[in-house]
Amino acid sequence: MQTPKATDFKLDITADLNKWRAFVAIGELGSLTRAALFLDSNQSLLSRQLNALERECGSRLFNRTGRGVELSEIGERLFPQVKALLEGAEQLETEIRGEVREPTGRVTVGSLPSIAHPLVGRLFSDLRERHPAVKLKILEGSSGQVEEWLSDARVDIAILYRYSSTLSEHEQALATVDSFLIGTKGDRLTLRPELSFSELDGLPFVLPSAPNGLRTALDAFARQERISLTPVIEADSLPLQKLLVAQERLYTVLPLHAVWTEMAEGRLQASKITSPPMQRIVAMATAKSKGPPRAVSAVASRIIDIVADMAQKGMWHSGPAL
Repeated sequence: MQTPKATDFKLDITADLNKWRAFVAIGELGSLTRAALFLDSNQSLLSRQLNALERECGSRLFNRTGRGVELSEIGERLFPQVKALLEGAEQLETEIRGEVREPTGRVTVGSLPSIAHPLVGRLFSDLRERHPAVKLKILEGSSGQVEEWLSDARVDIAILYRYSSTLSEHEQALATVDSFLIGTKGDRLTLRPELSFSELDGLPFVLPSAPNGLRTALDAFARQERISLTPVIEADSLPLQKLLVAQERLYTVLPLHAVWTEMAEGRLQASKITSPPMQRIVAMATAKSKGPPRAVSAVASRIIDIVADMAQKGMWHSGPAL
């Protein structure tokens, strides 16, 4: 009877998969700085790991350029094989941990403040009840910051405004929101349910500073309608904008959900802008994520359901309508 033999795997350079994870991140992002952010590491450590990996391979895996790094000829040949190896290892780890049964891990969501404030509390409560092993990390920032976090994969999910119905393949339209002229309690102009965009001419505004998606859209509409839309003060903080409207009798332009609480309390008023209407899409974008896939999917699913429920309450309209 022949004695069975164990499979003889000879591993040396591929024994440590973490260094190859760094190799893939650098190759995909084209920058040690971006890869370090993605891996929650630092650029100096990543540089040392890359140098050690190239010494072990006996060849350069990247060419240094003025804008970062790019895969060398050998790096290009190795890249798809290394990526397949890591994907197989990740799948194995997922099955070992039992994640196929229950989502677990931390999911990072980046959002604009006007969307995050009505959404995050409900999202946290729902996840705590349905998926207690999923932990949330919330980052709030301007549209430019959220875009950068998404590009650098510092967030798993980004929630943004889009001013066109054309979305990228990684984005999903959640809702469409109208724009409202916001005024203080008792203001005669915003007591009306609707007003035309041309009536914004010359009003004392507090608006976010450029570059900003809303500011860009407002400036474009103002040029189209040939009116003056010059703010008397610029403020990028949403709470500060609302405070200045209430205390200094200024005006701003916001979606209804951004002043939902203040409207209910009677501190602010809102009149819908029409002729032409100013609409934007609430879009959800997913990064090439470093987060646990099932946990990210669970969070994304809850966001979709919560946004749909808020549409039923009148905060916005379901789906795209631009």
